[in-house]
Amino acid sequence: MHALEGKNLTKTFDKIVAVDNASFEVPEGSIFGLIGRNGAGKTTTIRMMMNIYLPDSGEVILRGTKVGQDFKNQVGYLPEERGLYKKMKVNDIIYYFAELKGKTGRDVHKKADEYLKRFDLYDRRLSKIEDLSKGNQQKVQFIATILHDPEFIILDEPFSGLDPINTNLLREIIMEMKQRGKVIIFSTHLMDFAEKMCDHIVMIDHGKIIMKGALAQVKSKYAQRNISLTYDGDISFLQSDPMIEKISNYGNTTGIRLKDANSSQQLLRMLLDRNVTIKKFDANDISLQEIFIELAGLEDEGKNGRKEVRNV
Repeated sequence: MHALEGKNLTKTFDKIVAVDNASFEVPEGSIFGLIGRNGAGKTTTIRMMMNIYLPDSGEVILRGTKVGQDFKNQVGYLPEERGLYKKMKVNDIIYYFAELKGKTGRDVHKKADEYLKRFDLYDRRLSKIEDLSKGNQQKVQFIATILHDPEFIILDEPFSGLDPINTNLLREIIMEMKQRGKVIIFSTHLMDFAEKMCDHIVMIDHGKIIMKGALAQVKSKYAQRNISLTYDGDISFLQSDPMIEKISNYGNTTGIRLKDANSSQQLLRMLLDRNVTIKKFDANDISLQEIFIELAGLEDEGKNGRKEVRNV
């Protein structure tokens, strides 16, 4: 049995179809990534999971039973739009959100202090929210999200506004919660975060799920005939080589799609013969960003009457 399931979820706003017949499964004890570009339908999907929006059709199933209002008591939810009261003090707002979930007393205060120290906010515990930077406000809201020790943690774009040090700290805490058996669902348009953290992913575009599954299986499926290359030098000669199907430049990394998977060693020899300095040459490797660009591009083609990708 899955922890949570979405079954044929559809939600429209006026004439806009925000989510279109979406089905997915969230395994127990996993980190589940809902990924896609801005406006793809991620937040609407999360709000249907939370029973904030009722779907026009379809349903959300919690461990075999249709989700109800009581599910909110089992969830820590970090919305994309921050919901902190600007005039309240940091301590007060953290205690307030914990009390809304039925958690009060000395243990809650002790736990709050531990998180505030860990996020380097203890000295600001009596400051008003409006006096904090956006990044520090984000950290306060994350603490409020998890302080009541929820079974499910749902995070909508959780890394927004955080510097690299605090991003790593947030990621560390999320991984700790996974080790404790929590179900963690987060949405992001940043593919590198999803790739580093998620066990299972759903890729959504224009309201449709275009790919879903265990991350390792997804990468294995799309990595066939793919080379992930980091180099110094000139590889423009590959553009006209008959063994190359496609070359994609992603900045620091170049993706090369071969027509035949057995050509990888031939390609490597050719690069070395042309005095290209190889920093990384990973055969049958592909980034989640490359997969998304490929699938979302096919989805866009489908909007123009050509090939359209559904579930993969």
